[in-house]
Amino acid sequence: MRRRKQRFIEKDHSHICFKPCGVRGKELEVVKLYEDEAEALRLADYEGLYQEECANKMQISRTTFVRLIENARKKVSDAVLHSKKLEIENNKG
Repeated sequence: MRRRKQRFIEKDHSHICFKPCGVRGKELEVVKLYEDEAEALRLADYEGLYQEECANKMQISRTTFVRLIENARKKVSDAVLHSKKLEIENNKG
């Protein structure tokens, strides 16, 4: 298996979670969004950077960035649309 390349993450997104209002967190299914996925969202959707710029900032290839942003958007959509708890955590778990 190929060794995972280190990614540069400017902001600490770990240990953050979001959940639907009025529902206890323990009762909810959890979607885990990893820090590099959260950083990809921040750069592309919040900062409005192009994919190549985002990839350069994270020190990864553009294709890796595209994979990250697609996974991140799917996870966030799943959590929002299906009332799941969204946890952001370190990629190491």
